[in-house]
Amino acid sequence: MLPIFCLIASMGFGQLKDSSVFKVDSLQTVTVTAFHAQRLWKEVPASIAVLTTKDIDKTAGLSMVTAVNTIPGVRMEERSPGSYRLSFRGSTLRSPFGVRNVKIYWNGLPLTDAAGNTYLNLINIHSVDGMEIAKGPASSMYGAGTGGVLLLKTNPQFQQKTEDHFSALVGAGSYGLVNEEAQWKHSNANVSSSIQQMHQQSDGYRMQSAMRKDMLQYNGAFQYGKQKWEVLAFYTDLYYQTPGGLTLAQMQKDPQQARLATPVFPGAVQQKAAVYNKTWYTGIKQEKELSKYWRWENAFMLNHTSFTNPFITNYEERDEWNGGGRTQLVYQKHQWQWITGAEWLGNHSLIDDYGNRSGQKDTVQFKDDLHARQFFIFSQATYTLNRWVVQGGLSVNKTSYTYQRLTAPSSRQQSYSNGSVLMPRISLLYKMSENISAYLLATKGFSTPTLAEIHPSDGLFHAELQPEQGLNYEGGIKGVIAKGKLQFDIAYYDFELHNAIVRRNNAAGAEYFINAGRIKENGAEASVAYILLAKNRGFIRAIHLMAASAYQPYRFTEYRQGAFDYTGNPVTGVPVHTYMMGTDIEAAKGYYLHILYNAVDAISLNDAADEYAKAYHLLEVKVGRQFRCWKMRTNLFVAGDNLLNELYSLGNDINAVGRRYYNPAANRNFYAALQLQW
Repeated sequence: MLPIFCLIASMGFGQLKDSSVFKVDSLQTVTVTAFHAQRLWKEVPASIAVLTTKDIDKTAGLSMVTAVNTIPGVRMEERSPGSYRLSFRGSTLRSPFGVRNVKIYWNGLPLTDAAGNTYLNLINIHSVDGMEIAKGPASSMYGAGTGGVLLLKTNPQFQQKTEDHFSALVGAGSYGLVNEEAQWKHSNANVSSSIQQMHQQSDGYRMQSAMRKDMLQYNGAFQYGKQKWEVLAFYTDLYYQTPGGLTLAQMQKDPQQARLATPVFPGAVQQKAAVYNKTWYTGIKQEKELSKYWRWENAFMLNHTSFTNPFITNYEERDEWNGGGRTQLVYQKHQWQWITGAEWLGNHSLIDDYGNRSGQKDTVQFKDDLHARQFFIFSQATYTLNRWVVQGGLSVNKTSYTYQRLTAPSSRQQSYSNGSVLMPRISLLYKMSENISAYLLATKGFSTPTLAEIHPSDGLFHAELQPEQGLNYEGGIKGVIAKGKLQFDIAYYDFELHNAIVRRNNAAGAEYFINAGRIKENGAEASVAYILLAKNRGFIRAIHLMAASAYQPYRFTEYRQGAFDYTGNPVTGVPVHTYMMGTDIEAAKGYYLHILYNAVDAISLNDAADEYAKAYHLLEVKVGRQFRCWKMRTNLFVAGDNLLNELYSLGNDINAVGRRYYNPAANRNFYAALQLQW
């Protein structure tokens, strides 16, 4: 009754006073914090993409996938509901599941653990006020990694008078989807805090693809005198089933089926293949002004994960403890900025592996004890002179693992270490005019194998695996023209990657990783946004157009595996072309329409390049209305995804045994929600 009553009542109350009509200057006022820049987006000497709350709200808001995939050179996949994969400017060779080779922070607190893994699927997208994406190696500030950095932000709101606000959201959609959220915010001149709760569940499009997610989160910020403290704490209970990959013939016959049984292995339904993840996370950040020019920042985190994964061939239980800290000293005076600091991360994992008998633990296969440690120190200087910005950074990185098989009495502890590796980064930006800048940069990329690669599902410890490394050269031009109505960003990069880490499978279907030799990752990215219309009268108040494209003709330049030579083949899992276009329309009385179109080129599914996932086109539309229902701000909307009803796989299992590459995504589906704020 409430949605119907509010909709009728809104006819007399009109649209919200704070309707988000596009402002002429709204495209050029975004401030970037990556690399501790604190500069306008167009004045940062790096390839940085920014997603604001407004950008996130253009999507249905059920996950990060649609919003993140509007960024050229960034690809986020969802193999089944709740199972994410993320890559920046590169292949998914290293990520059969999860997030690897991308460093992720939330308000300066590390989310990526010492083992190189990030459980990005634990986060509620509505807990995030914005994202910054730094593409390519970011060694000068964020340590080892060749992919890039994702910075999540939750902005504290301090008010001169005490204020309390409440919000709630309830939604439902196709395939048994239910979503519910509630939040309370409290703020005054010195305190900003919020508590958020969410529940989401779905039956899934395919068999054995149901999911359930419950999250409770607290954000707090406190400022007194010259000190500021921030707290991030959350607990997530996530369960999602894993239907497994299909062959092309199986997908074409019935895309909703789960992985079928074979004469050797049972199917996903019989084995009740799924992931159970219960994680709590606590982080504290401190900022203190030491003097007019000096500031000291510290961050500490601790979290625990209980992870259970009944799979086709085994039943795994993991108990993970993660801790770490980051400290940095910042000097800022006139044209100079200098920042130096260190970060340490530690992980302890107990991994127990059993046989899987129809979803129940069977005989013990092995029990392993693993420790992972990451440490790096860094220093970066930035000098600004008239139209020039020069930035140089350097870091020294070390990663180590120790491993022991507890179920083998004669087993000795094994170790792995990459030693101490020096990684430089230098960039130069020239302001061609007040609103247009060009930049050049050179960076050394270095990425050690993650724990999931050193100790993959084949149950062995692969100390022979070598780190990836290479040099990245990049140039770009970006800015705002046409009286602030047109924003553009164009970049070209050339990254020569050595010892690329590639996923393989043994005869039993268990994965392991090898070094493939060399890969040439050169490409181009472009994005443009244009305010076609912005006015305060008439029915159509604003029209905003956007488009983006990435060109990634990556190739193996040296790759031999036994008797097979893959040199010259396209890099597995990478589409050569991706395109995105979007339109946002805002009208009188709070009506709005968001349209997003995404096209992805054919994708090579194995290193031999003898099978490709066909190109696909996705269309998402969201239509709704914002209005006031008595004292409540109300947002009522309906969203439709895959409206072209494409048969496609949003996340392929590359190099899969039996050519089971495909994880079919849902066909045409819909979601409707009501959001209230007061």
